[in-house]
Amino acid sequence: MPRIIVDQQFCKGCGLCVDACPDKLMALNLELISQKGYNPAYCTDDEACNACLSCAQMCPDVAITVER
Repeated sequence: MPRIIVDQQFCKGCGLCVDACPDKLMALNLELISQKGYNPAYCTDDEACNACLSCAQMCPDVAITVER
């Protein structure tokens, strides 16, 4: 099962990964604020993820890792 890991230290909550995900599994965590003051992204359902890497490729800060 794939796993999406978002490094909250580098994620600036730009939302590009949210738009890039073809299955709409990425979202911004509005309940969490990083040390830099951003709402980091997260995967809403790891089991539904097909590890297409769209989120990681779109991230301008290389904050997303996809483990297959």
